[in-house]
Amino acid sequence: MKRFAVIGLGNFGFHAAKSLFAEGNDVLAIDIDKIRVQAIDPYSTEAIVLNATDRESLKALGLESMDGVIVSTGTKISTSILICLYLQEIGVKKILVKAIDDDHAKILRRVGATEVIHPERDMAIRISRGLSHPNVLDFIPLGNEFDLVQVAPPEGFVNKSLKDLNLRAKHNVHIIAIREKTADHVILAPPAEYIIKKSDILIMLGKTMDIGRIKELK
Repeated sequence: MKRFAVIGLGNFGFHAAKSLFAEGNDVLAIDIDKIRVQAIDPYSTEAIVLNATDRESLKALGLESMDGVIVSTGTKISTSILICLYLQEIGVKKILVKAIDDDHAKILRRVGATEVIHPERDMAIRISRGLSHPNVLDFIPLGNEFDLVQVAPPEGFVNKSLKDLNLRAKHNVHIIAIREKTADHVILAPPAEYIIKKSDILIMLGKTMDIGRIKELK
């Protein structure tokens, strides 16, 4: 079991804490608002009312032993910056902070944030990708050049073997796994003789540009 703390129980913080708890983690939920703390109480290990900008109160919680701390304190930038600084000074190793904008994110990184979260922007990008490329079911960026995607096979792939398609040579992409919807299981490193079905989901790794060409195929 891992241990996490969530500071700030607005919409994002509430659902982050609830999801972590549902996954079987030990979750400490913190907010200055008593009503928010009461709302999260059934979905956390412990929920407390606390002003997280009070360094000594924060230090007394033993957050340095946590596997991670999420900070989501609303639109007041100075609050999240101060809390992030205190967490870094306390010795918290993994600090994830919700940012309002890019400038806010830069400051957060300077004062100790190990990861900056842009929930609205990230969700907007995911939705727009889904609308622009409806055949792509999921998308994970792997840096500036590479993507890992789950994609429904283009019509030209159906009833053909991986050997016949020769995607590595022709398109410079790799099929690292195939999820068979009908059989409800995943085939890792599928053999060259595997025949692609219309119901399959291809888990594909490659450069963004090359995967983009696959998406455009009919």
